[in-house]
Amino acid sequence: MTKYKPFLLLSSRAHDPAAAGEYNQVLRVGALEPNQLDWRRLESEPLADVDLVQYSGVLLGGSDFCASDRIKTELQQRVEADLGRVLDQVIDQDFPLLGMCYGIGMLASHLGGQVDREHGEPVGAALVSLTDAGVAEPLLAGSPRQFWAFVGHKEAANGPPPGATVLATGQYCPIQLFRVGRNVYASQYHPEINAFDLAERIHIYQHSGYFRPDEVEPLIAAAHESAVDGTQHLLLANFVKAHLTER
Repeated sequence: MTKYKPFLLLSSRAHDPAAAGEYNQVLRVGALEPNQLDWRRLESEPLADVDLVQYSGVLLGGSDFCASDRIKTELQQRVEADLGRVLDQVIDQDFPLLGMCYGIGMLASHLGGQVDREHGEPVGAALVSLTDAGVAEPLLAGSPRQFWAFVGHKEAANGPPPGATVLATGQYCPIQLFRVGRNVYASQYHPEINAFDLAERIHIYQHSGYFRPDEVEPLIAAAHESAVDGTQHLLLANFVKAHLTER
């Protein structure tokens, strides 16, 4: 039986249901077995040195933090320092990484790009448009030139960071997906969730400032009625297929 190196999932969600949900969503969309996904919650404990040789790739998941926060707690500073050490290795080695939502803010800021609150998007469906580079991108194989995906973020990259190739844009958020080198990616939209997953997150984060608590049911209804059809999953699914490595 073939044995594969696991992927490393790094998250820093303080809400246990949201953190567990993200882990299970990555397993599902990536068609991974539990032993193929090494999950580390950085808000719970410091991250020891990471030996990338042991992994097929890195997935940088969500967080209750924002890279653009002006005032950062000691915990947030420690989490960002832990992530910074991993990103240094990833960028230096052009090691496979996919950052999702919070991941795009951390990667963009780490590369010297500007991350701010100008292009935040409300929770819901957003139209994603591929650039010419995105049309030619193997990880987007099977995607139409435009598709809908779920978003919900207070911050965003305000333009591509140095050295980045923009693969997808949005109507309100100019950077929905970029690549650095050949193997390092970051997505503003969520490639891991469907409408049911978003509904779960809406309930969890209803008091976190993304929307008013009285908007919960309308937002859930809009998610189920949206044109999001599963295309958003191709990025994550193709990333896993491209980089799953035998031991």
